[in-house]
Amino acid sequence: MSNATHEAAAAALANSPTHHALPSYLQADNLGPWGIYLQQVDRVIPYLGHLARWAETLKRPKRALVVDVPIQLDNGTVAHFEGYRVQHNTSRGPGKGGVRFHQDVTLSEVMALSAWMSIKNAAVNVPYGGAKGGIRVDPKTLSMGELERMTRRYTSEIGIIIGPTKDIPAPDVNTNEQIMAWMMDTYSMNEGATATGVVTGKPVDLGGSLGRREATGRGVFTVGAEAANHIGLDISKARVAVQGFGNVGGIAGKLFAEAGARIVAVQDHGGTIYREAGIDVPALMTYVSRNGSVKGFVGAEVVSDDSFWDVECDILIPAALEGQITAANAGRIKARMVIEGANGPTTPAADDILHDRNILVLPDVIANAGGVTVSYFEWVQDFSSFFWSEDEINARLVRIMKEAFAGVWQISQDYKVSLRTATFIIACKRILHARELRGLYP
Repeated sequence: MSNATHEAAAAALANSPTHHALPSYLQADNLGPWGIYLQQVDRVIPYLGHLARWAETLKRPKRALVVDVPIQLDNGTVAHFEGYRVQHNTSRGPGKGGVRFHQDVTLSEVMALSAWMSIKNAAVNVPYGGAKGGIRVDPKTLSMGELERMTRRYTSEIGIIIGPTKDIPAPDVNTNEQIMAWMMDTYSMNEGATATGVVTGKPVDLGGSLGRREATGRGVFTVGAEAANHIGLDISKARVAVQGFGNVGGIAGKLFAEAGARIVAVQDHGGTIYREAGIDVPALMTYVSRNGSVKGFVGAEVVSDDSFWDVECDILIPAALEGQITAANAGRIKARMVIEGANGPTTPAADDILHDRNILVLPDVIANAGGVTVSYFEWVQDFSSFFWSEDEINARLVRIMKEAFAGVWQISQDYKVSLRTATFIIACKRILHARELRGLYP
């Protein structure tokens, strides 16, 4: 990373209450999410042509809001949580991105996630910019009432910058349809009118879209199948290892299994299980929905978490949190293809190792864009009050994902670059072209 990039990154976090010493992403052994994103941008600048003069735009979030979220707990005491909403870029349209509730959420992380949303939305060519939000909290420690009060207070605090034409939140880690329903209702009460389009990923009965819950996993499968065709990998004979078994990893695993693949290993926060003959995915999905993790599932062997990276497989799907594939374990991976279901699961150093080992990496900014694509469909349906069938949703999603992947693959071949760099080339050019056309105000 250049000195200028270091300085820009440091300036962006200078006022963060979560960074008092040297920010972790400026340390050589731990770039952190924002540092990883900045490296990814630096790698693509040589391919931007005359648009490179605008590249600094990509390295600076448009707006970052840090809010205090005080609530009264069930025991009568008052607790304070720190919340964030970052709008990275809105040159191509309103901000779009999820809200996560997690004890490790930081401003650096939310900044990076918002930036990756800018890239992702531009890569699939939906008319959104990038945004992201979060609260630093372990939601499992809260009652349902406390969770609702926290969600509503957070929504009120960020209400000054969100809206159907300004910034549209959606579910992410530890948030779901119910959280979105509370957010939509809170915003609507404050506005004095029902505004279904302020969030996506809502319950269908409140203006949500059919197919939204499965969309990210379906997108992972769609681009994975397209890439497999290009490298001569027969999915019906493939072995698949999945990290994270929620809406993304679980649905992707289910679709790969339905296509004939064997899901040989699954890891989540509860542990790691393995079965060479293939895990019964429907049974595992039912078990996880009832028990919260794979821990205790009797249909596979329990193995150590670290051994997950040594599993013999054809396809590896990291669908948990960022920073999972690092320089420390990338050399151990035994797969032909990595499909990033999670956001930022692979560090730049690990990316280089996988590239040198001829392991194809399908980057998050294209592989997991199915969720935001169907969120776009939901937003459009809310504006028109006309809703499509699930078959129509899935068909439109598959078409957009295939077209986006085809463009990325072609750029990667033309420039002899990785699929990640190719995706960034396409997305950054679209974002910066919009920036150039709009000009600077005033």
